[in-house]
Amino acid sequence: MKEFGIFIKLFFESFLFAFEALRVNKLRTILSLLGITIGIFAIISVFTVTDALERKIRTDVQSLGNNVIYIQKWPWTPEGGDEYPWWKYLNRPLPGFKEMTELEHRVNSVDAFAYVASIGGQLIKYKNSSVENASILAVSQQYNEIKSFELEEGRYFTEAESNSGRPICILGANVATALFPDGNAMNKEVTVRGSKFEVIGVVKKEGKSMVDISTDDNMIIPVNFARNLVNLRSDRIDPYMMVKAKETVAMPEMRDELKGAMRSIRKLKPREEDDFALNETSLLADGLNDLFSTLGMAAWIIGGFSILVGGFGIANIMFVSVKERTPIIGIQKSLGSKSYFILLQFLIEAITLCIFGGIMGLGIVYLLTLAVSGSFDDFKFVLTTGNIVMGIGVSAIIGVISGFVPALQASQMNPVDAIRAN
Repeated sequence: MKEFGIFIKLFFESFLFAFEALRVNKLRTILSLLGITIGIFAIISVFTVTDALERKIRTDVQSLGNNVIYIQKWPWTPEGGDEYPWWKYLNRPLPGFKEMTELEHRVNSVDAFAYVASIGGQLIKYKNSSVENASILAVSQQYNEIKSFELEEGRYFTEAESNSGRPICILGANVATALFPDGNAMNKEVTVRGSKFEVIGVVKKEGKSMVDISTDDNMIIPVNFARNLVNLRSDRIDPYMMVKAKETVAMPEMRDELKGAMRSIRKLKPREEDDFALNETSLLADGLNDLFSTLGMAAWIIGGFSILVGGFGIANIMFVSVKERTPIIGIQKSLGSKSYFILLQFLIEAITLCIFGGIMGLGIVYLLTLAVSGSFDDFKFVLTTGNIVMGIGVSAIIGVISGFVPALQASQMNPVDAIRAN
């Protein structure tokens, strides 16, 4: 208990010495701390931005569905390695609506199927108002059971409306706002490609998506009516199927069943390669892990150089501090102070100085997060507790490394020589 009390007193005195160094030699100390400040700022700011991006992207990816498989022509990640010939993807047939119908009869592990075709670059009109470069999303009946979205008003298509291909639509939030600023979109008729569609619903605003899945700029129509507008088997449209697993079915089980059924439908021989891709969010998650690991490494490299320079600056301050207080060290040792007390005294001072620099860097990051967060509605930049602890921890470690040699030099001084030093 006595030793602990002495340590607390020693820590407090070392903190005062560090504060005195800041007060007496402001310019020298601040310039030396600048390297630590910039280094911590560089590391923590990159991690803060990375965390915000990661949260946003992972949230958007999760909205694709953890229990959903996308049957497409192109895979989300290269199959068979990065050297897989791109022309094999190009020559694959597009998923067809009839193939989905056959899958519904052959597969038992699926809860819902949806056929989706996106027709981009469309002009949507209502009287004198229009929206350019909108996307028409042609979907089958069970689309709303797989893709989660909330309707601000109105309803979704009925099965009869989907099967018959009635000219009805659901507008995304941005499209509805542009065409109907007063908000009265329901039961109005909008025009696309010369065809009129009755508005039966408006999707609640979702905000921008990092994986391009927001419905804000879309107009959703039954896929059976879309056949009258465009050729759905076009590479420009690139249709795909969404398949949702039953709650009691594991994803690998559904994947294997879908693979076997698709190969059977397309009459592929046993030795022939798949001419379709089964994509799921786990593929994107693996890619995201690699991406953010690379960004984290880049942050350490960028900030590491600044911290290295800052560490040399702190070491220089500590050598000067040892030289200035050599007589005091001699007096302390002559009065019975142990060598490790002297070492801890200067070591704690170095750590304290580095933590000052780290706090300055964290303070700059915090102010920037407040400023930037107010400018972006879809991104929330937060200086997390983990990043604060990491910033202070790195600062403390640099303090130990840069202050150890000067502290060791002070602790090994001969008391008589130290007292005589000028």
